[in-house]
Amino acid sequence: MKLRRMSRIAGVLLLAAATLLGAASCRDGRRAAAKGTLIVGMELSYPPFEMTDENGAPKGISVELASELGKFLGKRIVIQNMAFDGLIPALKSGKIDLILSSMTITDERRRSVDFSDPYLTTGLCLLVAKGSRVNSIADLDKAGITVAVKKGTTGHSFAAGNIRNARLLVLDREAAAVLEVVQGKADAFIYDQMSTYRNWQRNRDTTRALLNPFQVEQWGIALRKGDGQLKGEINRFLGSFRSRGGFERLGDIYLGEQKEAFREQGIPFLF
Repeated sequence: MKLRRMSRIAGVLLLAAATLLGAASCRDGRRAAAKGTLIVGMELSYPPFEMTDENGAPKGISVELASELGKFLGKRIVIQNMAFDGLIPALKSGKIDLILSSMTITDERRRSVDFSDPYLTTGLCLLVAKGSRVNSIADLDKAGITVAVKKGTTGHSFAAGNIRNARLLVLDREAAAVLEVVQGKADAFIYDQMSTYRNWQRNRDTTRALLNPFQVEQWGIALRKGDGQLKGEINRFLGSFRSRGGFERLGDIYLGEQKEAFREQGIPFLF
């Protein structure tokens, strides 16, 4: 009886070992198959950089940039849509290979991920309620002032580190923060220049755009730490794309009106 039980146990252990080896082989096969694919994380709710078309397909400046990167590297690009504050955890866990989602390069983020060379320069500015007494960043941190920010953005980080006296309203979506300003429930929304300009254009009767940046920022493509070869390839692509006029072309297609408005106000444009 003991020999029979031992034989059965040995058989179970051998079967388990074979299953594990088979699973490992399958995973290795999937990794090998995936070498020709890059999964790019984006939050597709930030037009004109990351958005969807009328059929729900990814569209925008970042989508075109990702497509051009794929051509340069000879890899298929798959775009994974997810919440902005979930992008870095997804990258670190291996669910995605890159983040190309208008992400600002910061020291805090550098502790978790690596970045390509910067490909765009922008800055934080303010969308303010038409009747608000806020006229600059210096007017923001006062009792009785309400400041809206989008969760996980550099505007959120700036406010968390610098606003002590005003009420801070942290929201999940850009549209919700804009609505707070439009309805007069928030005095200001801290966000980037391009989005602030666009949101003011849509709400001229109820808002003002203070476009001069109080904090200059640069965007980069995020990737996992230690992936030096891929970083080098991405940087070569960015240099090549810029020298071929790629960024200028995307600016003309998606941001022509904003380029002219910024030029008239003497504010440096993004690309």
